[in-house]
Amino acid sequence: MKKVVVIGGGTGNFTVLRGLKNYDLDLTAIVSMADDGGSTGILRDELGVLPPGDVRQCLVALSNSSRLMRSLMNYRFENGGLGGHSFGNLLLSALEKVTGSFEKAVEEMGRILFIKGKVIPVTTHQVRLKMILKDRSVLEGEKEIYLSQAIDRGYQSIYLEPYPKANPHAISEIMNADLIIIGPGGLHTSIIPNLLVKGISEALRKTHATTVFIANLMNRKGQTTGYKVSDYHREVVKYIGEDIFDYILVNNQNPPQELIEIYAEEGEIVENDLDEERVISTAFLGELKPQESGDLLKRNLIRHNTKQITQELINIVNHL
Repeated sequence: MKKVVVIGGGTGNFTVLRGLKNYDLDLTAIVSMADDGGSTGILRDELGVLPPGDVRQCLVALSNSSRLMRSLMNYRFENGGLGGHSFGNLLLSALEKVTGSFEKAVEEMGRILFIKGKVIPVTTHQVRLKMILKDRSVLEGEKEIYLSQAIDRGYQSIYLEPYPKANPHAISEIMNADLIIIGPGGLHTSIIPNLLVKGISEALRKTHATTVFIANLMNRKGQTTGYKVSDYHREVVKYIGEDIFDYILVNNQNPPQELIEIYAEEGEIVENDLDEERVISTAFLGELKPQESGDLLKRNLIRHNTKQITQELINIVNHL
């Protein structure tokens, strides 16, 4: 059985894991711990817990429990004192308090959801993502970075405070993987934060695993305005310290004009400007994803087609 490790956070991980869990694979999701927006941010600040949101999404993606149970974990309260919180975030935070460990909480929730595979926080330390822009202003936290419209004017540095060590389990999974998948996901908020954790980039450079980078479908206005696939690839390689990628998956499908107009306020489609043998270019565009009712953050509406992206990844696995 091939060991497949998916690194990222947010809906990108969810899309990839949801498809791969249907195949005979040893799956692991390594998840960013920099999230501090929406429900997750409130729980971090008020309870002192590690961020549950991205981990919850990965657990639900890997779940073999009933549709009702998966819907329950994603259920988001719309009003009252719990307005904006998802039930799964609250449960995971409560489990952390009861067990005294975020990792144990994730394991227990994994049992509840009958997940196939493992979900591992990239670090077990409390961290905040920060970015210093070219004008020397500082964006404090993933939420500020996510909402910023000024990043594409240039930034000096992005870092985690305090500088955390990697979870040893995450390092072990990377070193023993047959295939490692990075992306899709927010460049500055879901992908790079994993690479800023001490030991992760070094492990990625040393592992003998085949590596895949999945490029985003859409740019985010003010952050990656005008970015092409090569720009995303260059940024990720910079933080890894070496171009480790054997394959780069890119979308070649244009959304309908009405979808472009709906999405115009958020950004534009990412164009592929790489002409290399390792580039796999196909139609990855999924259906329009509606905004979750009660969500405290406005999130991307256009997602990858799970079936198509899974098929391309399985083709790669079959050639390992």
